[in-house]
Amino acid sequence: MNWLFVALGAAVGAPLRYLTDRAVQARHDSVFPWGTLAVNVVGSFVLGLLTGVTSAQAQLLLGTGLCGALTTYSTFSYETLKLYEGGAKGYAVLNVAGSLTAGLGAVWLGTEAAGLL
Repeated sequence: MNWLFVALGAAVGAPLRYLTDRAVQARHDSVFPWGTLAVNVVGSFVLGLLTGVTSAQAQLLLGTGLCGALTTYSTFSYETLKLYEGGAKGYAVLNVAGSLTAGLGAVWLGTEAAGLL
């Protein structure tokens, strides 16, 4: 039955990722993948926040399902490669450094916030 919690979370996370990515990217006239960065940072924060949740079902639903479908390492990797190959090497480096820094910062903030709850 655990798979159902994962599937339900993913059913929300995947469209949320797509819609958020498109909305964020539409606001920026740049080749930089702002939408992917946004969903990955938000997902990292939510996952950090979930560290305070003790329910296994909530972890499966929100952590594995929602955050797993919301965040995307494969798209991050692909977009970074395309930036590099397209000559936007500075953006490629910025994407890697910014994503790692913001993602780690967001998960840390999420765990800190969970500790306050």
